[in-house]
Amino acid sequence: MGRRIHFVVDPQGWCCMGLIIFVWLYNTIFIPKVILFPHYEEGHISVVAILCYYFCSLFCIASLLRASVADPGKLPENPKIPITEREYWELCNKCNMMRPKRSHHCSRCGHCVRRMDHHCPWINNCVGEDNHWLFLQLCFYTQILSSYTLILDFCHYYYFLPLKKDNWDVFVFRHELALLRISAFMGLIILGGISGLFYTQLMGIFTDTTSIEKMSNCCEDISRPRKPWQQTFSEVFGTRWKILWFIPFRQRQPLRVPYHFANHV
Repeated sequence: MGRRIHFVVDPQGWCCMGLIIFVWLYNTIFIPKVILFPHYEEGHISVVAILCYYFCSLFCIASLLRASVADPGKLPENPKIPITEREYWELCNKCNMMRPKRSHHCSRCGHCVRRMDHHCPWINNCVGEDNHWLFLQLCFYTQILSSYTLILDFCHYYYFLPLKKDNWDVFVFRHELALLRISAFMGLIILGGISGLFYTQLMGIFTDTTSIEKMSNCCEDISRPRKPWQQTFSEVFGTRWKILWFIPFRQRQPLRVPYHFANHV
């Protein structure tokens, strides 16, 4: 995609990300096999339902993988600071490198990240200026996929017509109830956790404040120029075309905004 790969060596992050991929694989394999394909073969649902499910699943895993390996905004060792912007830079007291204001040092990654929001073990990467939009897409599509899975689990037992089950796989036939209960349990847990996280992320963008800044109380409303929400979202996603905010298969281009708006604290 035109960006360098950022790889974090962290066993804890690998375990967390592996768990997320397992949940994704489980639902991507068993939900179509247990619910979608059998009901489609018997004429209870249309092919659109299957395509929508795989569409959400594809976008979910694409945003996860890209967010985990994308450079979040790591600063180079010897950054070139324009003379007109020197007042907006400061010295990091941990790595002794110059960095733009609103950058923060990640102790887990060992370097400073531009406009760092937080370090997320679930993607094994920092969430910063260059991959924040991918993290938001991950939260968004995870909610959609979890909600869709829960709706299918419910409809399978309480809305769809009973299946004939003539050509079912023996393992799936014997463990159908257990498979769907596991799917529903994982869907509820993930939907509850991601919904709260997604809400805090949206509120942070609306107020133009990162999670680190909220915790440290370093940004007061009176000290930051107010920007419309369209501007803050466009800066995060790198485009003013709102339809592109939902597509992970693209390259983000930073918007050219006045420097005092982008880095004022």
